[in-house]
Formats: sequence, C-alpha cells, structure tokens
Amino acid sequence: MAAVMKLACLVLACMIVAGPITSNAALTCGAVNSNVAPCIGYITQGGPLPGPCCTGVSKLNSMARSTPDRQQACRCLKTAASALGPNLNAGRAAGLPKACGVNVPFPISTSTNCNSVK
Repeated sequence: MAAVMKLACLVLACMIVAGPITSNAALTCGAVNSNVAPCIGYITQGGPLPGPCCTGVSKLNSMARSTPDRQQACRCLKTAASALGPNLNAGRAAGLPKACGVNVPFPISTSTNCNSVK
C-alpha cells in the first residue's frame, strides 16, 4: 500500500511539473490530476470504484468544454497514464468514464491522438 501511495504522489508530481502544454487551454494538468487522483487506486489495483473518483471524472468532463481544454485534458491523462507505467490497467482506465456514467468525447488511452480531439 505504501508503494502505491508513493507511486500516486510521483504521478501527481509529474503532472504538476508537466503543466499546461497548450497556451489556448485554460485547463491545467494540475486541475486534471487533482480530479482524477482518487481514481489511481482503482485503475492500478481494481476493487470497488470510489465515489470521489466518479465525482472527479464528472467535474473534469464539465470543466473541459472547449476543444483546447479537451485536448489538454487528453494530454494530461496520457502523461498520467504513462507515469503509472506497468501498474496501469488500460482496460479499467478506458472504462472509467462509462463506469462513472460520464460521456467523454475521446477514448481514455495512451494511444489516443489528442490533436484529433474536438
């Protein structure tokens, strides 16, 4: 459990340092990371889906209203997924929006082309 917490802290630190990539996007990686942080245990270890995770996914989706914001959210999520490395369960990450009842306009995947997100 301590290793997972260290990993989660490392992922969050990487996201905060990465910062926004697109200057037109108002959404920052810090905001993205803070909203999806409660999901890290679920997407790395499984178990029950925490309520705060779905709250964060829903809030993030409502924050990303413009194309630049959605593209930025996509980039931040890809960076976060890459930082988790082999601990990432890609299936759980991809299924997170559906599990939370949120319609996200792009697939949650490390292979998503964020520039094509509208």
